Amino acid sequence: MKKSLLGTLFLALVLAYPVSTMAAVDIHINIPLPPLIAFPAPPAVVVIPETNVYVVPDVDVDVFFYAGWWWRPWEGRWYRSRHYDSGWVYYQSVPAFYKRVPPAWREDYREHRWQGHRWDYHPVPHDQVQRNWRGWEKNRYWEKQNHWGVQGLRPQARSRQPSANVRPQSSERPQSREMRPQQQAEPQHREGKEPSRARQGKPGKEEERHERR
Repeated sequence: MKKSLLGTLFLALVLAYPVSTMAAVDIHINIPLPPLIAFPAPPAVVVIPETNVYVVPDVDVDVFFYAGWWWRPWEGRWYRSRHYDSGWVYYQSVPAFYKRVPPAWREDYREHRWQGHRWDYHPVPHDQVQRNWRGWEKNRYWEKQNHWGVQGLRPQARSRQPSANVRPQSSERPQSREMRPQQQAEPQHREGKEPSRARQGKPGKEEERHERR
């Protein structure tokens, strides 16, 4: 009796959920999670120049902080969490910010250099970055602070990202091109005055003809 009841329940589940759906759910559940990292204290971070990406430099694995999330790659997959030491969840693609992270950032960090310039970075305490990251990004705080601590750096991020300093230049060009038709229009305006003078001159010509007669 119990076996027949279990068989009926199993058949109902199969009919209700296709095999492909059940397999996809099973694959999702079986995705392994990265091992936890034992931090003796909340980690300080360093902001990578020309970005708003923060990194934990003093651990052997890559741990990033960006847009309010902690991120880490592991075994070809990406994971994120609201906490630096737990709660990791599988992320289905490579996060967009990672494209702006140079592969050799650790070497630059050890050598205190960035693109041939001296990099005087300052570790940012955990609680400060958690509390202020949004305002820093909005106000371009790190760019204004001596260009992320890189001496003599001329950020290339302005050419990659639209900003107020770039847009006016693109809008001024059409205006300068429109000035030429206006300059050409001025003679037309003057020519508009000249016909009135011509009209005034017509009686003179008629008078000359009358005098010749």
